Amino acid sequence: MTRDGIDGEAPTLDQARRQVEHYGLEVDPQAVLVAVRLISAGARVGRAAEAHFARFGLSTGRYRLLADLEDHGGEKSPSRLAADLDVSRATITGLLDGLEREGLIARRPSTEDGRGTVAVLTARGAQRLRDMASEHFGRLEAMVGGLSIEERAVFLDLLARVVRGSAALAAD
Repeated sequence: MTRDGIDGEAPTLDQARRQVEHYGLEVDPQAVLVAVRLISAGARVGRAAEAHFARFGLSTGRYRLLADLEDHGGEKSPSRLAADLDVSRATITGLLDGLEREGLIARRPSTEDGRGTVAVLTARGAQRLRDMASEHFGRLEAMVGGLSIEERAVFLDLLARVVRGSAALAAD
């Protein structure tokens, strides 16, 4: 059940049933199929997103960090960024290092905590976001263009429930 079909229809429900029966499991093959296809779709969308952001000299992580800074007044501590973006502190450090080298963010001492630093969105970083906004948001809209407004609302609800359920994959 790992084949990633070109038409997005692999694996099939019959394949899921066969695997569940092969292992003698008491699980719903349709639930397994939905989860497997969601994981495959997530990987496919992730690859497309990386190609998309590469057009602008960014990665998904670098974009998310810049957009988060812009949404929160242009500055934030690395620990707050890590928590809000749900990534490790080490990941944030790597992202900040690269963005700082390109002049898209700067670091400065925190006014709240003299020991810490904050990441600050630079004018160049803000300009990068402005420059890409029209194409970026247009492509996002096109990505879900096959869904009606009502379907998008249902999808958002379903997606939130699946994301909550994703903890089952990582649970000990």
